Amino acid sequence: VLIPICYLLVCAVGLSGNTLVIYVVLRYAKMKTVTNIYILNLAVADVLFMLGLPFLATQNAISYWPFGSFLCRLVMTVDGINQFTSIFCLTVMSMDRYLAVVHPIKSTKWRRPRVAKLISVTVWTFSFLVVLPVIIFSDVQEDFHTCNMNWPEPVTIWSAAFIIYTSVLGFFGPLLVICLCYLLIVIKVKSSGIRVGSTRRRRSERKVTRMVVIIVVVFVFCWLPFYMMNIVNLIFILPEDPVSVGVYFFMVVLSYANSCANPILYGFLSDNFKQSFQKVLCL
Repeated sequence: VLIPICYLLVCAVGLSGNTLVIYVVLRYAKMKTVTNIYILNLAVADVLFMLGLPFLATQNAISYWPFGSFLCRLVMTVDGINQFTSIFCLTVMSMDRYLAVVHPIKSTKWRRPRVAKLISVTVWTFSFLVVLPVIIFSDVQEDFHTCNMNWPEPVTIWSAAFIIYTSVLGFFGPLLVICLCYLLIVIKVKSSGIRVGSTRRRRSERKVTRMVVIIVVVFVFCWLPFYMMNIVNLIFILPEDPVSVGVYFFMVVLSYANSCANPILYGFLSDNFKQSFQKVLCL
């Protein structure tokens, strides 16, 4: 009973928070910055995913999938696209921070809203291509009547290959690029002795960079346990006792909770988001 309630709670908070983010970015001209265009894409991915959570909560509550094959495939696909789009957007945002801090003059022609929109389309297209295995193999399982990946024989090989595939492409690979971006930023700032807070523009860039770093750190905190658990499960067969199952579902809920954490972070870390939220909510 607890897990479905957690799903629905995450859904309610995530749906309202991310809808608010989408509204303020589209509504106010000052919000249409390069970084905010990527944040808009993050919010759209989260909203789409939140719409599928009630279906997953129902399956968890009644222990079978009553919605048929098409909805199973749709919910699983949107879930996968959310995972990949989120990490790809964070990677692009980190690369954007690298360009803004390390190459502020050269990067001005690339760091434009129009270019950000084209990159966003590319991110969604790439995410869709990466989740093709989910589109092909997700279905209602005949034995358990639950919505899951329906692998052909040998099931263990396909399942292991998919875990490695999603872990590398959907987490550890992009995370390596993100870490490299911030390492290069730190090296540049230290070596050139940039006084980051010396002008209004630099203070603004510093605030945006800090916000992106914190969003990345929270994302890693929410998703790392889930990916680590899957990899550990490849090497050691974990017992299916109530404690192990409970821990696994906690990690799943934690990863889903990232979708409702982001709007809260924007409100705390960005003055523009804070003011826009207050204006919309009449606070």
